[in-house]
Amino acid sequence: MLSPMSSIKSLRRLALPVALVIGLSACATPFKADVSRFAVPLPAPQGQSFAIVPEDPKLAGGLEFATYANSVAAEMQQLGYARAASPEGADLLVRFDYRVDGGRERVRTDLNGGGFGGGFGAGRFGPWGPWGGWRGAGWGLGFNDPFFGGPEVRSYTIYTSGIDLKIDRAADGQRLFEGKAEAVSRSNNLPRLVPNLVDAMFTDFPGNSGETLRITIRDDEKTVRPTD
Repeated sequence: MLSPMSSIKSLRRLALPVALVIGLSACATPFKADVSRFAVPLPAPQGQSFAIVPEDPKLAGGLEFATYANSVAAEMQQLGYARAASPEGADLLVRFDYRVDGGRERVRTDLNGGGFGGGFGAGRFGPWGPWGGWRGAGWGLGFNDPFFGGPEVRSYTIYTSGIDLKIDRAADGQRLFEGKAEAVSRSNNLPRLVPNLVDAMFTDFPGNSGETLRITIRDDEKTVRPTD
């Protein structure tokens, strides 16, 4: 039933194994997501029917959920499954959920201007810096004098978005597949993020069970570049 994706789709994308650390990713190109998947070995799909249902019952009947469900359905149909008219008549139930957090601030300091800068904690020279400046815990020194071309400090908000996908056999409720895709970006625009996360989830689907991949997708052209 579940099988690797077609060769055409595999050529369009590239998935590289990575640690379970989510890197910073912009919503613009390229889009990067960390994907974890677990599946049981099953034969190739042969037209079995499926229906997509929300993991959260409160989303049932919503237009937003229906829009994202269509993205999942398109991927399932490309694999060789057929969309059922209702969950009651489906061979497979695809449970789907999506989310984005409230964001958190990230500060970046650029010292390329040649200014002096300090940070928290004692450095390798101990509590007294190499020039006799105090570098005790909880305090840092920084100049932003135009004469020195001081550091440029920038603050921006980053968001963590994600989707969860589960596939159960309707006849007996056996779990066939579980997957999670997460990305960190400077956007919380779910209508743009969710299709990209779905795209990442179905790259080389169903993948190797228990493996986490870093999927990189060109957000504008839906092609792939290797992750550094």
